[in-house]
Amino acid sequence: MVSPSPADTLRALHHDRSPGDALVLPGPWDAASARVFEETGFPALATPSAGVAASLGYEDGQTPADEMFAAVHRIVRAVSVPVSADIEGGYGLAPKELVARLLETGAVGCNLEDSDHANGSLKDPQQQADWLAEVRSVAGDRIVLNARIDTFIRGAADPIAEAIDRARLYVAAGADCVYPIGAPPEAVPALRAGIEGPINVGAPPEGPSLREWGELGATRITFGPGLQRRAAAAVREIAEGLR
Repeated sequence: MVSPSPADTLRALHHDRSPGDALVLPGPWDAASARVFEETGFPALATPSAGVAASLGYEDGQTPADEMFAAVHRIVRAVSVPVSADIEGGYGLAPKELVARLLETGAVGCNLEDSDHANGSLKDPQQQADWLAEVRSVAGDRIVLNARIDTFIRGAADPIAEAIDRARLYVAAGADCVYPIGAPPEAVPALRAGIEGPINVGAPPEGPSLREWGELGATRITFGPGLQRRAAAAVREIAEGLR
């Protein structure tokens, strides 16, 4: 019997989950934090671009592609569980090169966002869906594709309705999961009712418990740079205690 690939394992973790039992994916920012999360028992990990950027000395969104891919590779190499990587908007790479570079890191999943950072707006949804479809065509089943939807953080007039419309396009294009980043707890039931397939939510330190997020309709829970920032605060506390 052939063992499932890491991508198949990660994909399967998104399905057949009971309410309140969302998939929790901590976000390692380096190899050491990745090992801690694996040793604690998490079945997969999801790197945050902002957390990795901070670990490398960059502002969020300013990490050169080569350094981001190298950092992801170090994280993947340090653990035996599947790793998904936040690769922002794809760094302007064509789908074939983007998939090749991601697979070279050993990651088996990725976030791809629909913000246009050049002008601070959302990308055209159909163009983004077409691009995601190209990524899926190149990647086949080797990548678990998490399509980030930025309507809540880009000031869309009706962020819930637009998120649902974009999610439908992205799922049809081959996304395994959609991520309406910044969605507040009260929006999740409506998103769940309107979106087919797994939904990722970002859990801030305050707010619902992980179980409550799952009961609201979240399939997958990530933390963005939140865990890295909490770790940095703990280091600061230690440092201040040394003075």
